[in-house]
Amino acid sequence: MDYYKVLEVNKKASKEEIKQAYKRLALKYHPDLHSHSSKSVQDNATLRFKLLSEAYQFLSDDRKRADYNIRSSSSSSSTYNNGYSYYYNSSSTTRTAKADADGFFSKFHVALRFLTTRAFLLNFAFAGALIGGAVVIDRSREALWKKHNSGKSFEEAMESIEKAKTGRHEV
Repeated sequence: MDYYKVLEVNKKASKEEIKQAYKRLALKYHPDLHSHSSKSVQDNATLRFKLLSEAYQFLSDDRKRADYNIRSSSSSSSTYNNGYSYYYNSSSTTRTAKADADGFFSKFHVALRFLTTRAFLLNFAFAGALIGGAVVIDRSREALWKKHNSGKSFEEAMESIEKAKTGRHEV
């Protein structure tokens, strides 16, 4: 489903244009306006109003809109509804999306979505800071030793300490 077509705007529409289109179409298809119409007209208006609300929910939020644009541009044009087949739950009028096998949930996209989650990125940054700190400490250890103990290497100093320990125990 193309949310831009639902709201009758183009992909470069501003937030204000999207808001105006939503208000205009919501007034046209609001279920209360069609309460005295036939059952089929009421159902059609209700469905259209729900689609408008869903489209506005996605396109008015910058993060959701960017995600939607990536999904819709990455899926092939032959895939129906951007990789989703929609069905209606018989017990209610809620719409549920089910991914097609060739749709959005390919292994690459699932991995990409996981790798760009906030929690993963925060954990990755924290791990990078820990590893970076360990590398800095490891590299600076030898430089500090040489600065404070000129003439002896670390290994030589450790050997002399071991000799001193064994010399004390023999006495």
